[in-house]
Amino acid sequence: MKSISLRRVLRRDVSGAVRDLVDTLGGVSVLDPAGERVLGAGRVPEEGREPVLLEGELLGWVCGVPGARAVASLLGLLARCDLERRQLIGETLEKYKEIHLLYRMSERLADRLDVAEVASLVLEEARRSIPATGASVMIMDPESGNLEIVSGFGGGGGGRTLLRPGEGIAGSVLVSGRPEVVNRAPDDPRYKPGPGRAAALMCAPLRSKGRVRGVINMSHGGGYEYTAADLQLLGALASQAASAIENAVLHERRVRQERIRGHLERYVPSQVIDLILEDPDHVSLASESRHIALLFSDIRNFSTTCERLAPEEVVEHLNAYFTSMVEEIFESRGTVNKFVGDMIVALFGAPVEIENPEQAAVRAAVCMQERLRHAEDPWIRARFHTGVGLSSGRVVVGNIGSPRHMDYTAIGDEVNVAARLQSVARGGQVLASREVREAAGDRFRFRPMGEIRVKGRRRPVETFEVVY
Repeated sequence: MKSISLRRVLRRDVSGAVRDLVDTLGGVSVLDPAGERVLGAGRVPEEGREPVLLEGELLGWVCGVPGARAVASLLGLLARCDLERRQLIGETLEKYKEIHLLYRMSERLADRLDVAEVASLVLEEARRSIPATGASVMIMDPESGNLEIVSGFGGGGGGRTLLRPGEGIAGSVLVSGRPEVVNRAPDDPRYKPGPGRAAALMCAPLRSKGRVRGVINMSHGGGYEYTAADLQLLGALASQAASAIENAVLHERRVRQERIRGHLERYVPSQVIDLILEDPDHVSLASESRHIALLFSDIRNFSTTCERLAPEEVVEHLNAYFTSMVEEIFESRGTVNKFVGDMIVALFGAPVEIENPEQAAVRAAVCMQERLRHAEDPWIRARFHTGVGLSSGRVVVGNIGSPRHMDYTAIGDEVNVAARLQSVARGGQVLASREVREAAGDRFRFRPMGEIRVKGRRRPVETFEVVY
């Protein structure tokens, strides 16, 4: 209210009524708080002094009788009207600034789908409207649950700052979801000084779809104190920023999922990909011991069969063959682990567990052989005859390799067993270990084939042929 004074009130057009009243009454003077006359003529009367008050603050005095009290009341009323007018103008100006800011923001953020770019634009617009020597946008990392700076400048942009929920002023706002102004930041016990110390700061939550996903901070090194109007503007900015950042995060997630899908769909059936993308915590690619079934399939005499063909023709036939075989593996919820020349290695029960992986592996093997028997391409139908080996048991599965190249694969004794059974199977034959035969139950017919030796194994492998 320091800007409200009797001199200012009397300068307004409405003060003509006061001047006429003072002239009519005669012998009445209006003084400012220091005793200097503002209105009136002649000697300043000593009697009948009445204060002019506005919300308890002294604006001046009215001296003289009769009429001093009436003039004082009228001046008080005019002063209140002037104050309310100025407040209304101020609120209208702040609302205009807010609307203008949001309009400009919506235009600039409309086609931005990068989180860091969105955050940078938000800070750029905030800096135009609110004084600041430093600012930052912090987003909660979904894996660690900590706040991390994605964009900043000045004291708010130094280093890779991480805050736990509830830690520091930003962490407190994240938890409470309420914006705050702290004009004596170093005195606040929550304050954590960064590269640039802040004398005053504001923090507003980035709330989207009912959840607080981050915060926006603005700070000043000294000489400025933030107001409620500043906080209201920052809150409006944070609201729009939160929606834009949410859209950018969802876009990045969709792009990442499509990239993952594009990579996985060559090796994993679509229903497994959907499970991985919908519930990534349910599927682990880390190395672990797991009970699975393994399938090895190889074309008999492939080199001899294709030696007279041009390389382009070999690749064309192989691609057609692999396409049909992979479809059958996927239909039984298997995972294609690798292609080695003309050999296919498939896993059943990893990376996603399935009920009775042995039954799934036998079903896939039989369907693969039937598919080859009735292949549409007569050249493939006449010349591609595969031997299939099946085994099951506990093996180590997961990402295995070097930091520069890793593959999801299986390692263990049962891998060697399946490979050995495949190597001795004739074209069109499916050989399985006793573990596969017992787990598959009566769903399929088996014929005992005796025992075979596997390199590195002391005990021979009891072998069964799948009859189909």
